[in-house]
Amino acid sequence: MGTTSVKRAFKYRFYPTDAQAAELSRTFGCVRKVYNMALSARTEAWALRQERVNYNATSAMLTAWKKTEELAYLSEVSSVPLQQSLRHLQGAFTNFFGKRAKYPTFKSKRKSRRCAEYTSSAFRFRDGELTLAKMAQPLAITWSRPLPEGAAPTTVTVSQDSAGRWFASLLCDDTPAPMPVTTGAVGIDAGITSLVTLSTGEKITNPKHERKDRQRLAKAQRELSRKAKGSNNRAKARLKVARVHARIADRRRDFLHQLTTRLVRENQTLVIEDLTVRNMVKNHTLARAISDAAWTQMRSMLEYKAAWYGRNLVVIDRWFPSSKLCSACGTIRSKMPLNVRQWTCDCGAVHDRDVNAARNILAAGLAVNVCGDGVRPQRSTPSGQQSTKQKTQPARVGTPSH
Repeated sequence: MGTTSVKRAFKYRFYPTDAQAAELSRTFGCVRKVYNMALSARTEAWALRQERVNYNATSAMLTAWKKTEELAYLSEVSSVPLQQSLRHLQGAFTNFFGKRAKYPTFKSKRKSRRCAEYTSSAFRFRDGELTLAKMAQPLAITWSRPLPEGAAPTTVTVSQDSAGRWFASLLCDDTPAPMPVTTGAVGIDAGITSLVTLSTGEKITNPKHERKDRQRLAKAQRELSRKAKGSNNRAKARLKVARVHARIADRRRDFLHQLTTRLVRENQTLVIEDLTVRNMVKNHTLARAISDAAWTQMRSMLEYKAAWYGRNLVVIDRWFPSSKLCSACGTIRSKMPLNVRQWTCDCGAVHDRDVNAARNILAAGLAVNVCGDGVRPQRSTPSGQQSTKQKTQPARVGTPSH
């Protein structure tokens, strides 16, 4: 456990000089331009000639574009981020043809992420200093945590968020430190009032970061709405809104990291439900609260941390009746409205809705580990009908995206 080498990104904030900021801004613009031109060329080739254009063809196009007077400025920035944008476009088309994603869309100057990816040939990392291609000075990075001993970054991604902050993400080979050996198992029921309820009976309160900053956010958005479009004051007001959003996202991410690391450290087996958050946010009454809970982000963290540290993450089917099923006798209730937080089964067992659901989730996950599929047959439902064996999904483990 913890001995397998993994690709791990270490993200740091840095403070560029005016010259470095200008160079990176030009690079971001060129990356977006090349990506959009290549996407347009590939779309046109398919629509008009039913021709599939691959990465090599777009790379040749880039060489030709640089030789034109109109696009000669593409040669003023490092060529590596431009080539990487073409590789990302190729990946987007691969996912599209594999039916894993929608058709690639054009990058927007305002809405798309401002970033550039440098491979090892376009940067120098020496004595704790990172220098990018086309730059004379190293970046002033705040090393908030050390890189793994002897680590050599293979890729550096430089980005600027909507709040104007600059970040450098260094991708390294790392061997995560082993977690303590444990045989513990826990079922995790996600919620809104309690972010998660564990099968042990523990409830972890939802911090509701967005709600805490809702007044501050509303004030900033009102000020933004009053500014004239295209004015400098509007740009400043937009930055204030972005900073509030960044504060909310940072606090939420930090809380989820602490929570998921604790769960992975204390348990060998973790069982969660396969929630369809995309469909759940269509409920306009709960959409804001569900988005603030960030269940998808929490699941992603559990997936890659379980993979890093040799833990088992089991994902059970979204249709498993965890809330309606009595964890004591196995009877399934016909209905369980959301406003019912406690209920009493015909067998006399009194259940807290969320704790009962977490215990049923754990039982279903352990059944997957033992039998490979399914949970124990259930007793008859209140209506007198014999219930069927509940199907579950096999464990699904993922790695972090960079």
